[in-house]
Amino acid sequence: MVDPEDGVLVLAATPIGRVEDAPPRLASELATADVIAAEDTRRLRRLTTDLGVEIKGRIVSYFEGNETARTPTLLAELLDGNRVLLVTDAGMPSVSDPGYRLVAAAVEKDVRVTAVPGPSAVLTALAVSGLPVDRFCFEGFLPRKAGERSRRLASLAKEERTMVFFEAPHRTQAALEAMRDAFGDTRAAAVCRELTKTHEEVRRGGLAELVDWAAEGVRGEVTIVVTGADPSAEIGSDPDSLRAAVADLQEDGHTKKEAIAEVARLAGVPKREVYDLVHKPAE
Repeated sequence: MVDPEDGVLVLAATPIGRVEDAPPRLASELATADVIAAEDTRRLRRLTTDLGVEIKGRIVSYFEGNETARTPTLLAELLDGNRVLLVTDAGMPSVSDPGYRLVAAAVEKDVRVTAVPGPSAVLTALAVSGLPVDRFCFEGFLPRKAGERSRRLASLAKEERTMVFFEAPHRTQAALEAMRDAFGDTRAAAVCRELTKTHEEVRRGGLAELVDWAAEGVRGEVTIVVTGADPSAEIGSDPDSLRAAVADLQEDGHTKKEAIAEVARLAGVPKREVYDLVHKPAE
């Protein structure tokens, strides 16, 4: 058992935009840590310069490429009684950033783990999205390959909680297109770009509308918030319910092809099944 007075791992949130948003404790932790593990040591130097902090501890890099190999070394520092501070480029370590492996290793050895709370792109995007926030889930980055991305989103089609995703700017349009295909044209969403920065922008609307907006090009850090599925909008899979749902959508202005595809998606049945029902007379 490790003595409580021994090493401690501190996960410190860093600004996602403006340096003024840095939590007050961050400067003192940076100044007093024995070891600072940083995702990008150059960004760390810029941050400490902006904060007017002089680092006395040792700085090591800790990023996706060396996280597995460096975790045992940092764990050894903790077991030797050192205070190890972990920072990533922006936001809270471990949230789609390096950190989980070190936290798990420290917990296994009964090393104390604590945090300096602060900026979070997930919570900031939720707060400004205008979408329901009483229940939500964080899905991180979607798979880069189109097929894997579509399958992931298909598995979330009936998720009732608001969903939060991170995305690279050059993949934002493709991600929104896949979301539109999986969740429907009118599912409400918000694309939050460059949060807390000078060129912050929040675009709200249906997924089809946001696809059109993204076609013009997207720049900066992107967080996408999508409202969950409406359980009351679910369609029964019996023939009469399917036919009625297609007819309702056609009355709302959808083509027959669009209506069949949307009803099949909402009901969770093959499009061919809905097509056959619509094109055959009711018995």
